[in-house]
Amino acid sequence: MSGTATILFMYDIARLDEKMLLEELGKRARVEAIHTSTAYLPLGEPPLQADLAVVRGVSGRRLLYGALAVESWGLEAINSSQAIAASQDKAWTHMLLTRRGVPTPRSISVLDPAALPKAASTLGFPAVYKPARGSWGKLVSLLRDEGEASLLAGALDYVQGDLKLGLVQEYVEKPGRDIRSFCIDDTVPAAIYRYASSLTTNMAAGGKAAPAPVTGELEDLTLKACEAVGVEVGGVDVVESPDRGLLVLEVNPSTEFKNTVKVTGVNVAALIAEHAVSRARR
Repeated sequence: MSGTATILFMYDIARLDEKMLLEELGKRARVEAIHTSTAYLPLGEPPLQADLAVVRGVSGRRLLYGALAVESWGLEAINSSQAIAASQDKAWTHMLLTRRGVPTPRSISVLDPAALPKAASTLGFPAVYKPARGSWGKLVSLLRDEGEASLLAGALDYVQGDLKLGLVQEYVEKPGRDIRSFCIDDTVPAAIYRYASSLTTNMAAGGKAAPAPVTGELEDLTLKACEAVGVEVGGVDVVESPDRGLLVLEVNPSTEFKNTVKVTGVNVAALIAEHAVSRARR
């Protein structure tokens, strides 16, 4: 493969998603892989030469520190450390989205659990609590009245770290599903509905997937959300509001896509690989 690009592929857990992406990258470029769960990463001293880095991670911290390391080596990363850091914090994400005019649920930052009941009451019940940092729906809670808000506030007093900080958001009466759409640079190649009977629709928590149409409205919203947060390749979680239309919940910089491939037939891994190689050759 003389003359081809060299892609540095960083990952912490080799899920099916990472295996699919690594295979597609290998068809198009030389690939150097670093397993961040077992590696140490010198800062400012590149251990190898590459044209671009693709950084994946189940752990948010490993994902962020991987991007920081490769950027210290003078490499550009998909996604950048700035985008990863912003998207991992729900308050930060919400600020960036609202500044760009991207529609989101009404939200209030909660800096101490004691403020949670008043914040929920201000928005009106039912309301939803989300920790500022977290994934897979961890500690996301439906608050149906002030009593439940007070109970959760009391429980959070015993929680350590970032889980004490969070957002209280208006409850959106969604039709038993939400939407996960994908952005790859300036395209939205696929989207899925995620169905569940509970508050969260995460696939890891038992949600079911079905193909969703990429309408003009969804495409525009997805691209605006990714641009606002700085995510070049990732997923956007969207909810269908009965009175406000599509609202953005989150932007994810290391999205799982195996279920999207399964139900839509769109080879997301190949599209990401093609984009990465094109970027590496610029």
